[in-house]
Amino acid sequence: MPTIDRDGVKIYYEVHGAGPPLLLTHGYSSTSGMWQGQIEALSKRHQLVLWDMRGHGRSDYPDDPAAYSEALTVADMAALLDAVGARTAIVGGLSLGGYMSLAFYRAHAERVRALLIIDTGPGFKKDEAREVWNKRAHDTGDRFEREGLDVLKSASRERSSVTHRDASGLARAARGMLTQRDARVIESLPDIRVPSLIVVGADDTPFLAASDYMAAKIPGAQKVVIPAAGHAVNIDQPQAFIDVVLPFLDGLDARAAKKAAS
Repeated sequence: MPTIDRDGVKIYYEVHGAGPPLLLTHGYSSTSGMWQGQIEALSKRHQLVLWDMRGHGRSDYPDDPAAYSEALTVADMAALLDAVGARTAIVGGLSLGGYMSLAFYRAHAERVRALLIIDTGPGFKKDEAREVWNKRAHDTGDRFEREGLDVLKSASRERSSVTHRDASGLARAARGMLTQRDARVIESLPDIRVPSLIVVGADDTPFLAASDYMAAKIPGAQKVVIPAAGHAVNIDQPQAFIDVVLPFLDGLDARAAKKAAS
């Protein structure tokens, strides 16, 4: 079981296939297992790197609340790319994983070849909206402390069947990673200079406007809405998801081959 050590916090990851690196990050309270149905298709021509965020799945659940943050998560992603020998990668994720991918681009634009943003919000420009979001995140953390992993039984499909050792890491991750401190990520969207694909489920109502916003703000971004899919679009409609993502990845490879030949 490969892990990297991040100042005493072990981060679990797995690598499938070979080729251009593709780093995918799961959503809050899910795990790398949410991508199980996509491993075969995505690893045929890519080095697919999946991982569990701190406080999730098979990674460590540090006791210190300060061990959970956007900055540490972004640093974990950079360390993972280092561990697999990837100078650059296609970087993407679902929900919190997509937000962290945008944050990673903001911090390490030179390491991102393309972005794959799935059922994601880019944060908030207004303090009031951010405060509402953060209160909900803190309430989520409190609920995990009160009720434990039973909270996940009523959650969306990418979370209801996942395995965590206990709920303590999820409670701390809600307060430290799900909460947002500022508008830097949303304000950085117009500065993105890599091919970007935004995917959202047609029934994922809370994230439809956010997807429209990102498609409008990220230069040249493509946006695809997948019918009959909710927040776990890759699980609700696995074939439709792959049918959208593979042509995007193939286009990147064709562009790279053309550039190398010129």
